[in-house]
Amino acid sequence: MNKVILMGRLTRDPDIRYSPEGTAIARFPIAVDRRFKKEQEKDADFFNCTAFGKTAEFVEKHLAKGTKILLIGRIQNDNYKNRDGEKVYSVQVMVDELEFAESKAAAERNQADSQAGQQRKPEPSQAGGGFMNIPENVDEEELPFI
Repeated sequence: MNKVILMGRLTRDPDIRYSPEGTAIARFPIAVDRRFKKEQEKDADFFNCTAFGKTAEFVEKHLAKGTKILLIGRIQNDNYKNRDGEKVYSVQVMVDELEFAESKAAAERNQADSQAGQQRKPEPSQAGGGFMNIPENVDEEELPFI
């Protein structure tokens, strides 16, 4: 069985392309925090992710650098030989499912905090259970997690 579940933040805006057949392809890296190492030092792992079709279209419309997401996918080897003939080993996460991992208000706060260079503040409890409101103009068929 090949299944991975990751929660992390996009480290840059997604790169969206379309195949000749018109299928959307989204590529984006995420940073996944590790448990604390020593004396409250944080560390992270970085993963390159790829989504196709409706999931890629959702990524294009709704995700940007700093967005916290939860994804379910599979690990795929992406090995090749470079121009010098040396074998290069890499791994991709092929995304099957994707959803937001924080509320819109928390995402906006975190983005403002990172721009101001401040530390993140704890998120206050919200009446909506902390879930992000889906914009009115989004068709439910576009959402990969419904």
